Amino acid sequence: MTNTFAAANTELSRSVAASIGLSFAEPVTARPQSSVRPFPCFSESHRRLSVSVPGRVRRVFAMSKKDSDGDLGLTYKDAGVDIEAGTELVRRIAKMAPGIGGFGGLFPLGDSYLVAGTDGVGTKLKLAFETGIHETIGIDLVAMSVNDIVTSGAKPLFFLDYFATSHLDVDLAEKVIKGIVDGCQQSDCALLGGETAEMPDFYKDGEYDLSGFAVGIVKKDSVIDGRNIVTGDVLIGLPSSGVHSNGFSLVRRVLVQSGLSLKDRLPGKTITLGEALMAPTVIYVKQVLDLIRKGGVKGIAHITGGGFTDNIPRVFPKGLGAVIYKDSWEVPPVFKWIQQAGRIEDAEMRRTFNMGIGMVLIVSQEVSDRILKEANGAYAAYRIGEVVGEEGVKYQ
Repeated sequence: MTNTFAAANTELSRSVAASIGLSFAEPVTARPQSSVRPFPCFSESHRRLSVSVPGRVRRVFAMSKKDSDGDLGLTYKDAGVDIEAGTELVRRIAKMAPGIGGFGGLFPLGDSYLVAGTDGVGTKLKLAFETGIHETIGIDLVAMSVNDIVTSGAKPLFFLDYFATSHLDVDLAEKVIKGIVDGCQQSDCALLGGETAEMPDFYKDGEYDLSGFAVGIVKKDSVIDGRNIVTGDVLIGLPSSGVHSNGFSLVRRVLVQSGLSLKDRLPGKTITLGEALMAPTVIYVKQVLDLIRKGGVKGIAHITGGGFTDNIPRVFPKGLGAVIYKDSWEVPPVFKWIQQAGRIEDAEMRRTFNMGIGMVLIVSQEVSDRILKEANGAYAAYRIGEVVGEEGVKYQ
């Protein structure tokens, strides 16, 4: 058993080294005609390996992905997504695999950790089918995984995708894959391979499903894990492009209730609702890694399903919480329309959507001053709150 594990780690080390040496300026290799795309870094003789690392092995649950077609409702649960049920599942799994709860899973490799994440784009796909906008859904797919693993300080190395449909429409699939390639270029990682599954009668004509898998690497002494966060630290928010890839079960219910279509204009704006809702998820990798390199970043939260309320506490040590300054950034118009059209309570909005902030960094007061000063140039950032000595997230 020990020899097998050592051999597998040796093989994995070679793979990571090869991945780090890849030239990302080169075009992505075209997919082979076979529906199964090769993974040249891995030998078929090796089984999947896992190792328990106290305080490091983590399981990731995206609470906005399992949607159902229930009755129209003004809460996420009524729209088909039960966050409480997901939390209970995490609690039960924690009994079998202690240490879960972070945004990515960490696997030890020499003086580094491989950091892995997986995700999909939920029922945003239904809007892609209705609008015919397929060119950017691949960006969403990459973003959801690489944004998760960068919260540990990991640089993405490679990405794998899964594309499933009942009947393969090559032109449509090409549009989707081009988006994935774009997302990989934005995050400076390689599209290493994946799977194209054609399953007759499983999906409706013209529909498909997507999953993505990202692996990155970070030195063990450089992991961002939140353990040094203290009362008085500052929360820095990086703006989102809109809804990103979470909360679309509720969005679709609101759309039906509003009586508007995706071709109608977003009230007060020149773009359509479809265009506003399909805006691709921001990929924060380069910006966040640049901020980490400058020092002082203690914790990072990717604001996905669960919003501020559930995601920010995931990076805090026990006994700490946050106060969010509600008026410290401009909430994008699309969220204002969703809340007004759906008559959704503030608390429900904050636990479902990113509200215009897609990534939150926890830093010291001194570092926050530097980040906000630099933000006047290359990028936008906001001081949206502070760490307090009481668990949970409060708003003022």
